Formats: sequence, structure tokens, C-alpha cells
Amino acid sequence: MYEMGTITVNIPDNVEKDFRRRVASLRGVGKGVLGSAVAEALTEWGDKRTDIEFARELLRKGFPMGGVTYTNREELYEDRF
Repeated sequence: MYEMGTITVNIPDNVEKDFRRRVASLRGVGKGVLGSAVAEALTEWGDKRTDIEFARELLRKGFPMGGVTYTNREELYEDRF
């Protein structure tokens, strides 16, 4: 059997009601349905944060652009004119 943790949180009533309504319409009602939906939502939230952190790190490091370097914009167009 899985080990289970308990988290007690307070959220706005409208958020709770909307979440419960959506879970019931998608998965029905019954033992464990709400808990599994919350676990899925928390997992997806964490994955999304990880993706955002990864993207920020890529932007911080920069992207290899094939070794093309220039010091000013005019260098990009000097052969055209």
C-alpha cells in the first residue's frame, strides 16, 4: 500500500467549489477521487515550475548559435550594400 501524507490548506470558497465540481464532472465522486485529483494537480504544478526553472537556466546560459559573432548590427548587412 502507498504511504500517504496529509496537507491541510485553506483556499477561497470559489476555488474549492469549482475544483470539486470539475473533479466530480470528470471523475465522478467516491472514495479517493478528490485526493487523487489534488495529488495530480500538485504534481503538474511542480512539473510546470521545474520546466520554468529549466527555461530560465537556458536563457541565463544562452544558446549556441553556430559561432556567428558580431560587434554591431551593421556587420550583419555589410555584404548586402
